[in-house]
Amino acid sequence: MRMTTSDKEHITTFIHACIRNGMTHVVCSPGSRNASLVIAIDEHPALETIVVHDERSAAFYALGMAQELKSPVGLVCTSGSAMLNYYPAVAEAYYQCVPIVVMSADRPSEWVNHGDGQTIVQEGAYSNHIRYQTTISKELDDLSIETEVKHAFTAGTKSWLGPIHFNLPLEEPLYEKREVEWEQESKIEHKADEFSLSDESKSALRDTWNSSPKKMILIGQHDKDLALKNGLFDLCNDSSIAVLVENTSNLTHQRWVHCIDRTLGGISDDDIEKYHPDLLITLGGAIISKRIKQFLRNAPIQSHWKIGHDFPEMDTYRKLTHSFETNPSNFVDALLEMNLDRNQSNFGSMWKQRDFLNQEKLPAFFETIPYSDMSVFETVLDYIPESAHLHMANSSVVRYCQLYDPIPSLRYFANRGTSGIDGSTSTACGVALSSPNVCNVLITGDVSFFYDTNAFWNKQLPSNLRVFLINNGGGGIFRIIPGPRESDQLEDYFEAHHDRKAEFICKAHDVNYVSASSLEDIESQMADFFEECDRPKLMEIFTPRELNGEVLGEYFAFLKK
Repeated sequence: MRMTTSDKEHITTFIHACIRNGMTHVVCSPGSRNASLVIAIDEHPALETIVVHDERSAAFYALGMAQELKSPVGLVCTSGSAMLNYYPAVAEAYYQCVPIVVMSADRPSEWVNHGDGQTIVQEGAYSNHIRYQTTISKELDDLSIETEVKHAFTAGTKSWLGPIHFNLPLEEPLYEKREVEWEQESKIEHKADEFSLSDESKSALRDTWNSSPKKMILIGQHDKDLALKNGLFDLCNDSSIAVLVENTSNLTHQRWVHCIDRTLGGISDDDIEKYHPDLLITLGGAIISKRIKQFLRNAPIQSHWKIGHDFPEMDTYRKLTHSFETNPSNFVDALLEMNLDRNQSNFGSMWKQRDFLNQEKLPAFFETIPYSDMSVFETVLDYIPESAHLHMANSSVVRYCQLYDPIPSLRYFANRGTSGIDGSTSTACGVALSSPNVCNVLITGDVSFFYDTNAFWNKQLPSNLRVFLINNGGGGIFRIIPGPRESDQLEDYFEAHHDRKAEFICKAHDVNYVSASSLEDIESQMADFFEECDRPKLMEIFTPRELNGEVLGEYFAFLKK
């Protein structure tokens, strides 16, 4: 078929190679130096594009889209500081293992550091947080470009997933076009290598397993995975295995511990040693609970097996003994094939019993608490529609959510790679755009929200997005964690108290807005809030700034009783 493209032949070759390697969507930000790239991308029938002006927001849009599409999503920007605005999302993608493809236009190399406008040193800018980076110049022939693109996509999409960066120096003129013939070609598959264990390794693992009466499987951030869930269910049908998950694990079962902080909060200092595992198996990404990190770092763990392709030397608990570079489902299947001893203790049952007892006693606590962040979260979470995508912004929001049992039908999202507050709204928008038939709900704090308001500055704002903005007048996390709350600088420098509201931001971007200052206000508006309409909706919920930390402290004190 005939198609229009840039007159720069190496750009056409490059874009065709990216498509063959699995890129189907691209987020573009306006500029001039990237004109040749934008023309080649926008005119190509195999690519879908959106435009997001703010590069920082655009990169988080791409992050969310890649999470939902489960394929690499491209990013195109002009030269200079534009690409630096991608960096927060690049770092998040690196630690969360999400494949985004940065395509940064650049000035010709002879003009770098010679006073030309919008010119900085772009090559290697992401060196510490990238799976692969390279320069695609006009001097490369077609075969070299195709080979380099394949190397990059192999590094970013085969096993250890993550961002890749192509820097593209471009000379003027930039807007010229030509027509070419294009035939759709088969995609290049980047499949991870098959996993197998030697007989010697199997014997060593079996010996460790069978000599460990107290086993713990801790699952971090993960997407829904029915095969893994079924494998874990078969493996953990054993009273000596405690399985601990968080909402972001997206894996639930009635025998597993779903609220780690709630469970740990009810264990007395005298009993804490009984809950220490001999063998720790970790899989998935980041763990939110700071309490379980400290608990495991202090525990006399004999063996720690880390499962996953990414960061094989990462030693979060300072107990790492073995790292298995495979996907968790493969490893669990391998364990199931071994002759493993079962039911050597009641360690797993003890953990679940403690979780169940704490869960049972909490209704009495919630009946007594005043209107606060905690009562708002309990109410809001009850109204999330079945099978929705629930996005949790960072700091206090994601921590509050971990105190409530996950809803199995929901899919939980959070930017826990770097755990920054930037980009939470933009990421949720990216996921929502890529899942138009699913209700996407974002719960965010005021600082996260105001930091990322440019997420609403584009034409493609998804109508299936619902935002709960918990406005407690500042960084509420600093009234929760010890240290800042005892400091004279709390209000001005840590919490950064403010009296801003979101109403006119919503009006500026044509987002439907309502507000609430009580549980009655919230509940009375829920039915309308989740009704379908052609624009996103936001409910701003005002809570008492100084009371929230006290109520959360009372929660953990109640668990200790």
